Amino acid sequence: MNFKDYEDRALATAVYKDKGKNFTYTVLGLTGEAGEVADKYKKIIRVPEYIPNRSFTEEEKKVILLELGDVLWYVAACAYELGSGLDEVANMNLGKLASRKDRGVLHGSGDNR
Repeated sequence: MNFKDYEDRALATAVYKDKGKNFTYTVLGLTGEAGEVADKYKKIIRVPEYIPNRSFTEEEKKVILLELGDVLWYVAACAYELGSGLDEVANMNLGKLASRKDRGVLHGSGDNR
């Protein structure tokens, strides 16, 4: 599957108010879903028998991957609300990372490095 196929199929399921004019809804949904990824992981590591750096069980992977799918849906929706798509988001990100690598600033902090 490519990004365009994903966007077409994912955004066909969008039922929120003012689709195409509601970045607020989609960005809040994105943060909520990203929080759910962290929450699922927190529940994995909070048990007393958790061993750091161990492999995930298949069920743990599935739970987190399902939440990452929700994150991807909202990333696509956010891009749509900005009049863009995942191809542009991905290409911009790869360009930014390549520039940082070329300039030797992959490690560090701040957006403008």
